[in-house]
Amino acid sequence: MSQVSKIRVAVVFGGRSSEHAISCVTAGAVMAAIDRDRYEVLPIGIARDGRWVLASGDQRLAIQDGRLPEVSGEGSALALPFDPDSRGLMVVEPGKVPATLGEVDVVLPLLHGPYGEDGTIQGMLDLAGVRYVGAGVLASAVGMDKGFMKLVWQARGLPVGPYVLIGDREWRRERKRKLDEVKEQLGLAAGRAVFVKPARAGSSMGITRVADEADLETAVETAREHDPKVIVEAAIEGREIECGVLQGVDDGPPEASLPAEVLMAGDHDFYDFETKYLDGGTRMAIPPDLPAEAIDEVRTIAAQAFEALDCEGLARVDFFHTPDGRWILNEINTMPGFTPASAFPQMWAATGLDYPSLVDRLIQTALRRSTGLR
Repeated sequence: MSQVSKIRVAVVFGGRSSEHAISCVTAGAVMAAIDRDRYEVLPIGIARDGRWVLASGDQRLAIQDGRLPEVSGEGSALALPFDPDSRGLMVVEPGKVPATLGEVDVVLPLLHGPYGEDGTIQGMLDLAGVRYVGAGVLASAVGMDKGFMKLVWQARGLPVGPYVLIGDREWRRERKRKLDEVKEQLGLAAGRAVFVKPARAGSSMGITRVADEADLETAVETAREHDPKVIVEAAIEGREIECGVLQGVDDGPPEASLPAEVLMAGDHDFYDFETKYLDGGTRMAIPPDLPAEAIDEVRTIAAQAFEALDCEGLARVDFFHTPDGRWILNEINTMPGFTPASAFPQMWAATGLDYPSLVDRLIQTALRRSTGLR
């Protein structure tokens, strides 16, 4: 009896963004959950300088004693030939003829932030004719850019809060005008707080809460260390609620998980990187203490937000729930974290889909997708 070959899954992690370490942690958790009886796993690390390497399968990919993991860059160098008929990887060693590593059935691009979650690697995989988990080029790019994300949601009639965009050229040429715009339009001059964020970053990198207009310029410069495009959002009074979304089965509508409420402990002003990943300063209430109709409403809006951006595979949609009962969209993550502390797998587990089943569903969904525009 011939042995049925396993599905070959390339797990790509690390990357050039400031979220390199969280991508590594995500990959470690996902690879531990993949069913090795069904899938052959090919771990591929991207070093901070952009080198692709064949990573060790037993590499420690977890936060240990506050130390963040990373891809060292050691190992066989890899290249992806842009040949839609091959769907393979090449091992490239100095002074040697490139050797094929074999065909890949699907890629799990577990990359967060720029150069991974923003449509760049998705476009490369499309050119190579390789199927992959998650949103395509346009949805990834729009989902990463908080300005365009909000524009699309507004065009679809979905609720977003007040904001001001500050582009790189505007900041260099019209700095005072943009600062005045933030102060007046978002109420900072009247004492209302704002959040200054890189427009295209995640994991709460580079975010500053500003309550004094004298601190605004410094906060913008801090955000610009991560992205020359900055978004400033009016602080919204309300509870922080998240909801997971999965692409529907057999072309059905997207499915939304039970939502989670982010509950912060201690003296944290907002849900920042340290609070999320390092000091255990948060916990999740799944589902939140809300009426059933409010739970139903947020799940509906989450699915609508997913479809408005033409997402595929998965996403996590973040909301504010105001004291008067309104839902306001904050942002979407088209490749949310899968770390043990991450909300996305916790929400789906509470909804009835455990971690290994969730990973399996994502891979199976990706295997059914077309390549390119076909």
